Amino acid sequence: MGGQYRITGDKYPRMRPPRRRGRLVLVVTASVVVIGVLGWGTLQLVDVFTGGGDEASAVGTKAGCATKASPSPSATATAPRPGAVTVNVFNATTRSGLAKKTADELKKRGFRIGEVGNAPKQWDKKLKGTGLLIGPDSALNTSLPVLATQLPTADRRTDPARKGAAIDLIIGDGFKELAKKPTADRALAQLTTPRPTATGMKEAC
Repeated sequence: MGGQYRITGDKYPRMRPPRRRGRLVLVVTASVVVIGVLGWGTLQLVDVFTGGGDEASAVGTKAGCATKASPSPSATATAPRPGAVTVNVFNATTRSGLAKKTADELKKRGFRIGEVGNAPKQWDKKLKGTGLLIGPDSALNTSLPVLATQLPTADRRTDPARKGAAIDLIIGDGFKELAKKPTADRALAQLTTPRPTATGMKEAC
């Protein structure tokens, strides 16, 4: 250039291209998305290993349905009351009067008393434990457990050939007395009171 204005020296102004702000915004946005995806994936893994919260259920088969447990009475709800249980009391020990004394106490506690006397020969003076309860097959989960609340240490047996519903209480050498009445009453209450269990499953949609 000539005239009044001239460029002197060997350095010239450098012309820089405009910064590409669009690319910077794209990079920042992509980073935020990646971080969000990683965070979401971490939460999913935590849910898998911790049970998935209240709404997720391993037994749910339909989307949007919650699984509920409906109470159902336990098997012991069919146990009869003492007044419906007839007990034969037999003494297999050498101590006289033990069968009558025990029968009288059971009667006070509400049981019906049948035969009272010495044990049959197959058990007489041969029973080392506290006692033996024998009943028909039908008594296994009904009257046998009820009588067992009065002598929980006694062995229990069923006889398929046995007729009638009465239960034999055969007193053995280890017998001292029946269970204390408050203890027996608590055991009897637990046995005859229906209790809810989580056996019935229903879906509420």
